[in-house]
Formats: sequence, C-alpha cells, structure tokens
Amino acid sequence: MKAPGMAQPERVENGSFCKQGSDSLDDELVDLVSAEQDLPEDVPYLDRDHTAGYSNGFRGQVASAGLLDLLDEGVPGVGTYEDFNTIDWVREKSKDRDRHREINRQKKQSDLALLLSLIDAFSGWLLMLLIGLLSGALAGGIDIAAHWLTDLKEGFCMKGFWFTHEHCCWKSNETTFQRRNKCPQWKSWAELMVGVPEGASAYVVNYLMYVSWALIFSYLAVILVRAFAPYACGSGIPEIKTILSGFIIRGYLGKWTLLIKTITLVLAVSSGLSLGKEGPLVHVACCCGNILCHLFTKYRKNEAKRREVLSAASAVGVSVAFGAPIGGVLFSLEEVSYYFPLKTLWRSFFAALVAAFTLRSINPFGNSRLVLFYVEFHTPWHFLELFPFVLLGIFGGLWGALFIRANIAWCRRRKTTRLGHYPVLEVVVVALATAVLAFPNEYTRMSSSELISELFNDCSLLDSSKLCDYISPGKGGERAANFSMTTNGLADRAAGPGVYTALWQLVLALVFKMFITVVTFGMKVPSGLFIPSMAVGAIAGRLLGIGMEQLAYYHHEWPMFKGWCSLGAKCITPGLYAMLGAAACLGGVTRMTVSLVVIMFELTGGLEYIVPLMAATMTSKWVADALGREGIYEAHIRLNGYPFLEPKEEFEQKTLAMDVMRPRRNDPPLSVLTQDGMTVEEVEGMISDTSYSGFPVVVSHQSQRLVGFVLRRDLVISIDNARCCQDGIVGASRVLFTEHTPSHPYQGGPPPLSLRPILDLSPLAITDHTPMEITVDIFRKLGLRQCLVTQNGCLLGIITKKDILKHMAQMANRDPDSILFN
Repeated sequence: MKAPGMAQPERVENGSFCKQGSDSLDDELVDLVSAEQDLPEDVPYLDRDHTAGYSNGFRGQVASAGLLDLLDEGVPGVGTYEDFNTIDWVREKSKDRDRHREINRQKKQSDLALLLSLIDAFSGWLLMLLIGLLSGALAGGIDIAAHWLTDLKEGFCMKGFWFTHEHCCWKSNETTFQRRNKCPQWKSWAELMVGVPEGASAYVVNYLMYVSWALIFSYLAVILVRAFAPYACGSGIPEIKTILSGFIIRGYLGKWTLLIKTITLVLAVSSGLSLGKEGPLVHVACCCGNILCHLFTKYRKNEAKRREVLSAASAVGVSVAFGAPIGGVLFSLEEVSYYFPLKTLWRSFFAALVAAFTLRSINPFGNSRLVLFYVEFHTPWHFLELFPFVLLGIFGGLWGALFIRANIAWCRRRKTTRLGHYPVLEVVVVALATAVLAFPNEYTRMSSSELISELFNDCSLLDSSKLCDYISPGKGGERAANFSMTTNGLADRAAGPGVYTALWQLVLALVFKMFITVVTFGMKVPSGLFIPSMAVGAIAGRLLGIGMEQLAYYHHEWPMFKGWCSLGAKCITPGLYAMLGAAACLGGVTRMTVSLVVIMFELTGGLEYIVPLMAATMTSKWVADALGREGIYEAHIRLNGYPFLEPKEEFEQKTLAMDVMRPRRNDPPLSVLTQDGMTVEEVEGMISDTSYSGFPVVVSHQSQRLVGFVLRRDLVISIDNARCCQDGIVGASRVLFTEHTPSHPYQGGPPPLSLRPILDLSPLAITDHTPMEITVDIFRKLGLRQCLVTQNGCLLGIITKKDILKHMAQMANRDPDSILFN
C-alpha cells in the first residue's frame, strides 16, 4: 500500500492480479539482474494444496451463517504473495504459531496425531540431511567435471578420455618426482596433431587449442544461460541476500536455474575466465534447499520458514565450496542471512556437516582433502612479522575498495549502454582476451585454484616448481638437493634463477588478474569472486614473502632479525604470506571478518596462524571501510535497486516519521476502505484505479480511526471467489469488515460480503513523531513491508519499505529513484 505519488512496493501489471494459477511449483524466485532479459509476467503463485486462508492467527472472527466464510472455505491464493513483492514476516510467523498450536491440541487426542507431530518436528532435520547430501553430490560432480575440462584444454589421455592429467599419470612407471605430470599416456594437442612435444610448431598448436577450447566453453556457458535460465548468471549472493530479507523473486531458485547453473558453472570455470565456483555454489545449494522444501508442507506454505531453510542452505554452499563447514555456518550468519534464530544455527551446522561428509566421500581432488589447496605450515611466526602482515592487510583493503568502485562502474556502463545488449559477444570477447593473454604466462595459464595451491605451497625437497628453485649454501652453489634441514623444515637459502623468473611472471600475473577480474565479474555466466580475489592476494603475498625471506637470508644480522633468525634457520614462510594476502584481499572485497578467518583456518589447519589472519583481515576491513562502506555484494544490491535494508548500515539522520510517510503535502489523500460503508463495485473501482499493495481500513471517511489493514491480493482473490461461489454477490453488495454482521439482509438489497477473515486487525502502527532511526530498526528487526502512521488513534499516512530506502538514499546524496527493482 502506498499513497499516490509513491513508488510501487512491487510491480503489478494490469490484470495480472486476477490470474488464479501458476505454471510450476519451483518457479519461486526470479532474477532481476539482467538488463536485457525479458521478465515473465507477474503471475501470482497459488498453491492448490492450500486448505486454509489467512486469518492473522484467528484474530478475525468467523462470519455468521449465510455469509462467505473465507477461513473455512479455504480460498486458494489468500495469504500468498505476488512476484517482486515483500513477504510479511509478522503474518508468516503468526501462521506458524497457529499451526503449532493446532498440532499440540490434536496430539493430545489420538496416538496418530502424536505420531504426525513427531514427524512434523523431525521433518526439519530430514530436510537438512537431504540438502547436505544433494549439495555435496553436486559440488563433487562440479569439481570433477571442471578439473577434467580444464585439463582438456592442454591435452588428452590416451588410456581413457575421462581421465584428468593427474589421474592419467598416477600409475605410470615413467613418471618421476621432477616430472610427475609427464607420462606417455598423456598427450598434448601438439603431440597428437603434429607429432612433436616441443618447439615453435608445438607451441603454436597448443596455444591455438587452448584459446579454441576457452572460446567453446565460454560460448556454450553464455548461450545455455541466455536460452534456458537467465537467472543462472552471476554470483547469486546479492540476490540470495535480498531473498532472505523477505523479497519474492520467482524462478531464481527453481529447477531450471539449478540445472543450468550446475552445467554452465563447470563450463565457465573450465574456460579459464577469471572467476570462481565458490559463490555460485551458494546459489546452487539454495536452489537445492528451495526445491526440497516442496516435499514438506510446513516449508512449502510458509515463506518465513522457507527462508530459514535457505539460510542453512547458504551455509552448505560455503561448506562444499571450501571444505569449511564451521566457516560456512559463520558465513551465513555474518554475510547473507537476515533472520537467523538459534534453531537455524543448529540445523545449518548439521547440514554443513552432512555436505562436508558427502564431498569427502566423493573425494573429487583425489587427495583425501575437501579442498584443492590444502596446506600445512610448521614454521612459527614471529612478532616482528606482524608489520608485513599488516602491510598485506592494507594492500587487501586498497584492492577491495578499488575493485568495488571499478567493477560497479563497469557494470553500470554495461547496464546503461549498448554493451548490455550483447551479453554473448561480451563473454566471448573477454574469454578470447583472457585466453590469449593468459597462455604465455604459466601462472595465468593454470586455473586459479591450482595457482593458489602453488602459491600456498611450502617448498619441500622434491618440489620441482620454479618458486622452489633455491640455491644451497653448500659447495659450488649446488641446487637445493643437499642443503641442511631444520626442525621446522628446510632452512632459508638464496633464491635461484627459477625464483627470479617466477617473480617477474607473478608480477605480470598480478596486474593481469587485477584488471581482468574487474571486467569478468558480473557477466552473464556463473561467476564467483572468492577465488579470483584470493588469487590476487596470494600473488601479492607470495611476492612479499619471498622478499622478506631473501632479506632475512642476506641480512640476518640486522636488529629486526637478530635473536630469531640466524643463518641456516627457517625464518620466513612465503606460503604463509600468500595465505594472509589471499585472506586480506577477499576480506577487502567482501568485508568478511570472523567467517573469513575461520574459513582460512579450516583450509590450512594452522591454529597458530589465527592471530596473523585476524590482523590482516581486520586491517583490510578498516582500510576498505575508510574508502567505502559497502562490500561488493551490497554494492551490487544497490546497483540493481533491490529492496534490501542493510542491517549493518547505521541511520544517523534526525528525521521523523511524518517526514517520510505518504501522503505528503500537496499529495492526493490516502486511499482507504471503510469497515461497512463501501460496495463491491466501489472496492473494485479503487483496486482498478490504483496499484497499491494494500489498503488501510478505517471506521468511516469522517472518522479516520484505524481498524486494520487488508492486502490488495487477498482482497481481489476474495471478491472474485465470492462472485463465483456465493449466490447473490453483485456490485451493489456491501463489503463488511465488522465483527458482527447483520442477522437480516439489507432491506431491498443483495446480501453483503464479509471480508473480516482477511483483515489484519493488528497492523504495525507508529505515531507521526516517531524518530526515523527507531522506525528503520522496526522495519529491520520485524521484517515489515509497511507501517501505518497515526495521531491520537487516527490514520495519517503510511510508510513502506521502499519509502525508507528512498529516504536513506536521499540522505546519502544518492538518487532516490535508483530503488527500481522492476
């Protein structure tokens, strides 16, 4: 409901509210990101299994005999929501309390009812089990398929095309520690086509095949998304945050979205684009949760209960993405969830645990680990190293703020220019540029996950990587085959030519990753941001770590190294610096803190590195917050105009409810219904002349004393149903919202229509002098969609969620009309 002149709280097209059906049950939530996509009509979602209408917790009294009783008749659609609408959290919680009261009443009467109540109580845990199993299985399949297609760009296994490079050479007798990925069974494309493994011709052939496969994979990904599921593009986390806050986006978590996102995520990651699968896995897990909710009535029919399940599913997504179940629960609590009760915390933990066990059973990486880049460090850190750790935090914060501004500017250009009309061409061009520039540098040619694994690695005796090409301090400058060992691993030593070659390659890779990630994130393919951000930070951290290592080796007598770093000792661990850099950059982009530290701890298993992780992460957040308060997901929510009240944002302006409510001065008067003074024809005329989401009900036009609030959708469905099903209801019939209906028909007129059961008798109301900071808190904590404003019990106006968002944008010197989610 809004007064004239207010922006609509949801999109309602002419006539769309009269439709009484929905094509599919899973089309629950729809993406609004794509500027070029054709959104479907707002067809109301009706669950044909509804057995009871909405009665506000039985607060409305049942109508007398002879009049239509909506509660007992169970009008289909009453109490449901249209697309692009906000749910009423208070109403949904009231419905759930009524359901529990009815179950508790019935279980005392029979053993069968007691058994059904136990099944109802257990259904939540069973649902979490199913979500964990399905999400873990899908994540394992995505990991295996992405690894295989990534290796396919470089060559082919002769003993089985389904083998990856590593699996192909596992049982080969020709492999060595120095050339463990070289075996006769694995053939590069040059060997297959021109018969030579090395040389200029082989390089050209491999280059062309690498680029060709990248173009094929990216083209298939964007075509599948565009043709079958436009909602499968992007990360999905901004939309999931909006959905969890109570917004309805139908189809966004449906079956087609799940299927296409799973397939195209594999293709997008395999194409070599600078994106990750971790963010989209949260979307995949939420799709699983939403689809499985249809198996259980209490989740299918209650939007608030369903959002508790989706909060747990987002924890499952991070659990299978990083192999970090505890970090996943904290991620859901800190980053995406809007309403997170204690019961949801327990169920999230259980679901994340089941998903982690499922993924571990599949063992997609073949290393008995849940993640590809699991490492363990054994060298303790020293207090003086906090200074370079803080430097990494500063770099992460600067990079995060720079990335957000650059990416939002690019995405805004995509939305407002002709670039947005050619999503397929954009993806193919970016994939072509990425492949052409990435192939010559081995650190950009490999996948981002393999790059992070390489950078996190703590060099051992048998490592053949250029990053481990150190010179032994022994005789004749011999390589690091016979240098001294320490209790903590290999001693620090001088960098060899391989390390110096790797350094300048990493510098080029850092510049390339920073630029290409800005352009890639937000394209019309599944694109996560966790891994690219971690890759940027890991490169910067490894560079700093090698620099510190060489500084300690050549200048161990300096005061800053004296006492803890001597010649022949293991002082600096470059892989640790890479890990801290990855955490700092990811924290700078997303503004995660607690959950990020726990995720990184679960990735590495290094309990003693929690303090450095905390220092780098908090420094990154402070620096990034100093340059901009929004994380990347909040920035994309604002860019797309989603109706999302950020819980972390403070409201500091000294304004009152009367400054925000509608109608304002010079606005037409508020459209209201009277409790017994209007006919069906007059109510239908008000509905057709306005597009508000609801109407306040007052005693009369003369007395504006508030009676209640009725939703437009419930009003339309109830009147249409009464015309069809109740004899005598015509345009001249009186519409009654009163508790007591007349025992005799109106003299000489048609019978009245009682709509008391659909009336909300306790709408949230505030006075006109309520400070807006309190009003905003009420909207956030209760999940309101509108709030009525009164003075001495009389109705003055109304404040909707969109009014608050527009007011906050105006106070922040932003365009209030940017809140356009239709």
